[in-house]
Amino acid sequence: MSKSSTKVEMRGLRKAYPGVLALDNVDLDLFEGEVHALLGENGAGKSTLIKVLTGALERDAGDIRIDGKSVSFATTGDAQDAGISTVYQEVNLIPAMSVMQNLTLEKTYGRFGIINWRKARQDAKHKLDRLNLDLDLERAVSSYSVAIQQMVAIARALDDDTSVLVLDEPTASLDSDETAALFNVIRNLKANGIAVVFITHFLDQVYEISDRITVLRNGCKVGTGLAADIDRKELIAMMIGRELSEVEDSFRRRPPQNSGDIVLEAKGVGRKRVLAPFDLSLRTGEVVGLSGLLGSGRTELLKLIFGAISPDSGHVELRRGSAGISPKHSLHAGIALCPEDRKSEGLVGELSIRENIILSMQSKRGWLRQISRAEQGRIANEMIKAMSIATPDAEKPVRQLSGGNQQKVVLARALASTPRIMLLDEPTRGIDVGAHAEILTLIRQLCEDGLALLVASSEIDEVVSSSDRVAVMRDRQKLGELAGDDITRDKIVGMIVGDHG
Repeated sequence: MSKSSTKVEMRGLRKAYPGVLALDNVDLDLFEGEVHALLGENGAGKSTLIKVLTGALERDAGDIRIDGKSVSFATTGDAQDAGISTVYQEVNLIPAMSVMQNLTLEKTYGRFGIINWRKARQDAKHKLDRLNLDLDLERAVSSYSVAIQQMVAIARALDDDTSVLVLDEPTASLDSDETAALFNVIRNLKANGIAVVFITHFLDQVYEISDRITVLRNGCKVGTGLAADIDRKELIAMMIGRELSEVEDSFRRRPPQNSGDIVLEAKGVGRKRVLAPFDLSLRTGEVVGLSGLLGSGRTELLKLIFGAISPDSGHVELRRGSAGISPKHSLHAGIALCPEDRKSEGLVGELSIRENIILSMQSKRGWLRQISRAEQGRIANEMIKAMSIATPDAEKPVRQLSGGNQQKVVLARALASTPRIMLLDEPTRGIDVGAHAEILTLIRQLCEDGLALLVASSEIDEVVSSSDRVAVMRDRQKLGELAGDDITRDKIVGMIVGDHG
């Protein structure tokens, strides 16, 4: 791949939001006939970069050139006219319509609103032929597997003049056989000179299908190189960095704890396409960390235990009864979940701090047994003081708090329901250094008070410092566990990479 084959050049791209620099002077080249993997953890800037490239967002600064000519896209339609198409993770098809109708939905054939079905059928078949797909054009697209629907979405996105195709997490809902079929399609596109941008969190797939890799972190480009020249340990180091050096004291190894009885045990719990069956136990007074790259299945494991995702295999046992049936059942059983996405899953932004804190407690009690306003105020004020939430009073809308204080409200709500088991998903993501240290200290205190904690985190140093045991995950499966002196950064990274030596 030489410079003469460069299709797209992006130089000095910058995009800022209030308080956030989403892209900071990012450069990227796309070559004809290559698969270019775009990697990075949440918040790295991948989505923003792609939205700028495809016309969904206007850049603040920088230049985009296609075939050497500077371009500026006001809409995604402008980008498509220039030969750039995108297929997102959630397949954007109309399930009740046929394959042919989905493939030709955006086209008009005939005059006066009368559809030329012969022309539509010809064009639909042409789109499928480009990908070597043989499908029944009259069959409802919903009757096909997710993998076939993904390929129909790709076929719809491709026009004869498409030169760049962006695939955003295309394998997120596919099994291994379906992924292999999709990769055959991608190789066919590559052979036809199309530049494919492949966004994923599955490193095995990156090395299987990609020619080059670009890594973003915190809105900046960390580096670009040939996939064959970047080993897995180097790639993981590029993705996760060595952040939070300012709070090294927070990363002192937690002394081994004398854990108590088993309070929760998952046996063969899993769900097809979501997470391979796994075993896991929790004891009173211990912290079990979940470590792995984004997309490894950490969040899904927590949701399966909590019942937010229904398993299709295995079961969860508690010291008293069972769990994992539903979130309501888990709440009554003394399990609390603090989700990763606090804004969409953890908090109701328009409600006050007080109202957010008592939500789980009220749900557990039942809405016919309302907590009085005075009692709500007392509980909220106690939690605000205990969690050191920076606010003038409990009536402030929670959306007006900083990220760290919002995270404390999520934790306060969980604690107000007096749980025996807490499931924490990225409890320190997106918060400032001071709040990060406070929350790590709180985790240790909760453990000393006898709670059982299962903590998912992408920060390896954080997992090492706070865990009694660590379950390491990769590609939607639990690889194994580390305990005691075996809990080190090198051993966790080694398991993620697949180095068992």
